[in-house]
Amino acid sequence: MSHRSESPPPALLREGDRIALIGSWTLERAARIRAEIERMPRPSESPLRLSLERLERMDSAGAILLAELASRLGLDPRHPPLEGGDPALVHWLQHMLAACKPIAEAPRLPGRDPATWLLAHVGRATLAILRHARELLGFFGLTVITLLRVLVRPSRLRLTPIAHHIEQVGIDAVPLVGLLSFLVGAVIAFLGATVLKEFAAEVYTVELVSFSFLREFGVLLAAILLAGRTASAFTAQIGAMKSHEEIDAMRVLGLDPVELLVIPRLLALVLVLPMLAFLAALAGIVGGAIVAVMSLEMSPALFVVRFWDTLELRHVWVGLIKAPVFALIIAVIGCLQGFKVTGSAESVGERTTSSVVQAIFLVILFDALFAVFFMEIGM
Repeated sequence: MSHRSESPPPALLREGDRIALIGSWTLERAARIRAEIERMPRPSESPLRLSLERLERMDSAGAILLAELASRLGLDPRHPPLEGGDPALVHWLQHMLAACKPIAEAPRLPGRDPATWLLAHVGRATLAILRHARELLGFFGLTVITLLRVLVRPSRLRLTPIAHHIEQVGIDAVPLVGLLSFLVGAVIAFLGATVLKEFAAEVYTVELVSFSFLREFGVLLAAILLAGRTASAFTAQIGAMKSHEEIDAMRVLGLDPVELLVIPRLLALVLVLPMLAFLAALAGIVGGAIVAVMSLEMSPALFVVRFWDTLELRHVWVGLIKAPVFALIIAVIGCLQGFKVTGSAESVGERTTSSVVQAIFLVILFDALFAVFFMEIGM
């Protein structure tokens, strides 16, 4: 005797201008009902009506499916035309459909051309860079105006915060700047001696170390270290105050946050960075001298004599002139990113990272511009 499995009854049935809902529209049958809804052809004639006369049960999942069916048929999913059925069920269903927002069908996006996507991505990145540059220039102008206003009225200058930031930015950074410059000077002297030995010109290692550190590496290493150490600290400090609404409280009290928070940090960094750059240059030269004495068998007296004979004051000024500019860049970027914190800890982390990256990038960019400028004027 053969047994043939009976197919389950349909959940939807087209009856003229009506769609009959059949059986139980519950969560257990949701997958099969959705499949039938997707197979339902979209009507091209007059709108259809939904009949509930043969509906047995319905839960919230069935109500969502009914809204999807109405949307597919071109009906209002919140107020579809219903006929028949238990009045209590119809009343409940009307409230459910009016209260919930049905899930709309995801639109099918056309295929994306890689070239078009690349151009769009480049365009968005360019607009973002221009927006950041505009914000930076605007904040720089605001800072300069506030600084001039404070310098015109020196009584508004707050010496205690300036002294605090000088200690935080300068004195606490001396060991790190000195040690790193010493090691870099030793590396440069070792590499220079290794290359120059092939030409029997090891003695020119003195000029290599002194010129590179007095003109470039001294101020550049100090600025990069402060960009990573100080710009991030400024962003985190001001960002924490922004998230705790302390800056809003300053404005309510009639105080200028730029004058209170930015100007002391800016002046402290402008005063400290030239000294740190000079210290970094001396530490690098000392590191190079130790390597030259140990690897080239050059006496310390010979190193010092050749250093003084080849030293020109213009090399010192070239390095020190760049220090205030780098300090201004680091302070403005660090404070600007702090003011852009939105209030969450995640925003503080993002702005801190952004301030370090932008400060280091602009320091290196301006150093390259200074190098070209001094080369053109023969300095």
